[in-house]
Amino acid sequence: MNSHTIYTVLDLVGTFAFAISGAVAARQRRLDLFGIASVAFMVACGGGIVRDVCIGAIPPAGLSNWRYLATSLSASGIAILAYPQVRRLRQPVLFFDAIGLGLFAVSGAQKSLVYGHNAELAILLGIVSAVGGGVMRDVVLSRVPAILEREIYASAALLGAVVQVAFSYANWTAWWTPWFATFACVLVRLASLYFGWRLPVFQRRRATVVRDNQ
Repeated sequence: MNSHTIYTVLDLVGTFAFAISGAVAARQRRLDLFGIASVAFMVACGGGIVRDVCIGAIPPAGLSNWRYLATSLSASGIAILAYPQVRRLRQPVLFFDAIGLGLFAVSGAQKSLVYGHNAELAILLGIVSAVGGGVMRDVVLSRVPAILEREIYASAALLGAVVQVAFSYANWTAWWTPWFATFACVLVRLASLYFGWRLPVFQRRRATVVRDNQ
């Protein structure tokens, strides 16, 4: 299996995972069939479309390649028909979202490198590929996007993209390198959910008002 095939598989598996998370989230909000399919496609392909526009891959694969739409619709159908089984997973949206996060961070970074862009842009667009669809989902469903909260979300995508870019610059192009980078991202994301890891926040100091009674 050559490298192009590996990253295409990563992209499609990530599309499926993200579509599942979007479809389940839409189903939980009691959207109709069209709404579920629309949100699933938005989550699955939104970040990749933004990435492709930025790197000049026009038209974006999410719009021009039928496999992405078919994968998204298949995931939507599974989420609808097997919804009781999917719900048995603990927080299924977060679980599938974590898988899609890792897969898209790696494939997004690698595709940017293939199109001749530097490491910095590859890492940034890897993050955009990973978090873009989730942001769109949360906005449409009237939820606070995960990247704006204290959760380790974009940071996990950053790790996956950095590892993948580092492997590419070191000329480590073995079949296992993208899977290792993906695993690192997914592991950090799931571990943060399990152990409750959060990014630090800066709290405003309470002003003490001193009244002079003299």
